[in-house]
Formats: sequence, structure tokens, C-alpha cells
Amino acid sequence: MGTYLFFTVYIHSNQIYILIMRKEIRRFIMIILGAVLMAVNINTFVHSANLIPGGFSGLALLIQNICQKYFGLKLPFSILVYIFNIFPIYIGFRYIGKKFTLYSMMMIIVSGFLTDIIPGLKITNDILLCSIFGGICNAIAINFCLIADSSSGGTDFISIYVSEKTGKSAWNYILAGNFCILIVAGIFINWNVALYSIIFQYVSTQVLNFLYRRYEKITLLIVTDKPDEIYKIIKEQTNHDATVFNGKGCYQGIEHTLLYSVVSGSESGNLEKKIRLADPDAFINVIRSKSIVGRFFKRNLE
Repeated sequence: MGTYLFFTVYIHSNQIYILIMRKEIRRFIMIILGAVLMAVNINTFVHSANLIPGGFSGLALLIQNICQKYFGLKLPFSILVYIFNIFPIYIGFRYIGKKFTLYSMMMIIVSGFLTDIIPGLKITNDILLCSIFGGICNAIAINFCLIADSSSGGTDFISIYVSEKTGKSAWNYILAGNFCILIVAGIFINWNVALYSIIFQYVSTQVLNFLYRRYEKITLLIVTDKPDEIYKIIKEQTNHDATVFNGKGCYQGIEHTLLYSVVSGSESGNLEKKIRLADPDAFINVIRSKSIVGRFFKRNLE
């Protein structure tokens, strides 16, 4: 009996270890993909049109351009980005999470290094096309990092910190803050570059808001005759609770149960499918919640 219990625990531990390793490998791959795409995007669309992307990457490129134009100095992009990210990394370690920050540091280091060594691709010199497709690629690269529970560094640390504390997306506020960098770019480099860079940043922000919905809150109102089964699915899939209301349909006068629950935007799609499988007759009203006041379960970024 003791030997059987030992092997059962051993096998179970191995299964947990394999699952953890798979998750870490997946995170590693996503971060490397994000870093490569970020570097290729900078050396292709950003450099082709001399755009200034948002955040500390944009600040590094701005300083590079100013030093090159006025002083004839060519500063390494990676060194500037590493210096600018010292304080955000401190915020990450202090308030967000150590593993999250370490993976973000990997993204910062790899993307900065690759930006200095990867040659650019000459796809187009059209500044509008570079602004649009550069913004899309930038959002996809950042999304790879966010899916891996990390960030691309810089203002992403600040944005995630604000989102974790307030439950609201801070991407639009980051966009507003980037305008200051663009004003400096307009004064010292070129106003066309600055204005097209606004398009780049706007496209990137909107695409990212569309792709990444972790901080979006979704309210589910579910009319069902299988409340226990539906609640079990909500609890197991999201770890969120639900509130039960008893009601009666006005048309047929039949009594039904209404389940009320709030989940994150990234969980709602899969959850709705599972609810429909458990109760094909369930009536689901999906509402985007502007803000939530009160206790709301948040998954650990670690």
C-alpha cells in the first residue's frame, strides 16, 4: 500500500512538473517571437519612415536620431533601451512579480540586441503604409509578450501596474503620454515624422486593445434551468463566483434561474461555448462592464 501511494504521488508530481515545464517553454517561445518581431519591425517599417514608436523604444530612437543629426554620433539602440528600463524593471520587481519581470527583461535584452544586429528589410518607403503596418506589427509583438505573462518593458510595466491596481486599461493614457515625445521629435527632426508617428501609435494601441482583453470585464447574465451545472463551469474555468436569482418568464409563466457573473474578457469566449454545451437552451446576455468596484479575482502573473 505504501509503495503504491509513493508511486501515485511520484507520477502525479511528474505530471505537474511536465505541465509547468510546458508552460515555461511556451512563455519562452512567445517572448522570443515577440522580440524577433519587434526588432524586425523597427529595422523595417520604423527605420524606413524614420518613425518614432511609443514608449522608451521611441525615446531611444529619438535620441539616436538627434545625436546622429546634430552631433554625428551613432548610439547603440540596445544600450539606450537598457538604461531607460532600469526604473520600470524596479517597479516590476517591487509591485508586479519577479518571474514576470525576469521574462520581461528577457524580452528587453533580446529585442534590443537583435535591433542592433538584424538588417532591415526594404518592403516599402511609403510613410503611411509604414505607419499602419508598423503599428500592427508592434501590437502583435507586444501581444506575444502579454500572452506569455510578460511585457515588452518600459511603459508596459507602468501600464500593467495601473491596470492591476485599478482594473482599467491604461493603453490610451500611455498613448497620450507619448505625444510629448512626438512634440520633441517634431521640433528637432521633422513634423511629418511626428504626425505619422501618431498614426503608428494609434494603430498599435487600437490593435492591442482588440487582441488583448485580459483587463476587460464582461458581465454574463445567464437564464438557465441547469444553474448548478453552469455555476460549476464558471467556477472551474475562471475561479469567479456567481449570484443566483429566481424569476419567471412573462410569456409562458415558466420559472427559470438567472445566474449573474463577471469574468475577464479573455475568459468569456471559451466560457460561453462551454455553457452552451452544458445547456443548449441557455439564454446568455453578454455585457461589457465599464468598471468594477469591489472584490474581483485576478490571476497571478507569475
